[in-house]
Amino acid sequence: MTVAADPRGPDLLGRGGTDLLPRNDPRQYDELADDWWDPAGCFAMLHWLAASRATVLPAPSRAGALLVDVACGGGLLAPHVARAGYRHVGVDIGLAGLRLAASHGVRAVQGDALHLPLPDACADVVVAGEVFEHIPDLPAVTAEVCRVMRPGGTVVLDTIAATWFGRVSSITVGERLPGGPPQRLHDPALFVDRAALAREFGRHGVVLTLTGLRPPVVGYARWLLARALGRAVPTLSMAPTRLTAGLFQATGVRAPQSVPPTTGPAPTARQEP
Repeated sequence: MTVAADPRGPDLLGRGGTDLLPRNDPRQYDELADDWWDPAGCFAMLHWLAASRATVLPAPSRAGALLVDVACGGGLLAPHVARAGYRHVGVDIGLAGLRLAASHGVRAVQGDALHLPLPDACADVVVAGEVFEHIPDLPAVTAEVCRVMRPGGTVVLDTIAATWFGRVSSITVGERLPGGPPQRLHDPALFVDRAALAREFGRHGVVLTLTGLRPPVVGYARWLLARALGRAVPTLSMAPTRLTAGLFQATGVRAPQSVPPTTGPAPTARQEP
């Protein structure tokens, strides 16, 4: 189907305004590459999520500590990683985003989250932001994240829960909000079962702690006003909440001794009080 324009905005279309891309099509990121670093643009919420990830990064435990940024996109985490003092390797399938990430100091590597082109146990921290809701094979991507994480290493991820609230907040409402995700970027069929996520990480010796995330109400209002007036928008970070049924963050530490995957019961996720 070919369309010339859409009243809901350009995010549904390629930059050339031609064919409608399917939901969850990674080519959308290439089409929107010019917007990665615009804090008032269609990836604004990714800036807020990057700031939230930074708040839970542990201090480096050794000289030369490595942070692997899975699906790094345009490298929005780069300033936070530099301040924390890690070496920063970003992996993504999109060349347009990787070029941007490299220009912001990330060592950019093209690769798939299901087959990370990195050695075992190389990373002190693995960040996997907005990844799990784009990949249908949860066990495989979890195994890869854990494979590259050192024993005692930390994982930080955020994703969207497979609930009616997750679908409504991220698609029905979220795709229509300024700063929310571009339209058709997500496929709700791929949203993540929180219990399954906890089980998969538990099989690799990682107990997850889950915390809900939402835009800060006052900060978002100020962001909207500044954007409408054409002024510099404020820097925001997502606010934590007890509700993990929509967008949520998960953190965990891999057991100090390497734990092979098991087929038995695994620990369930803890939720922040």
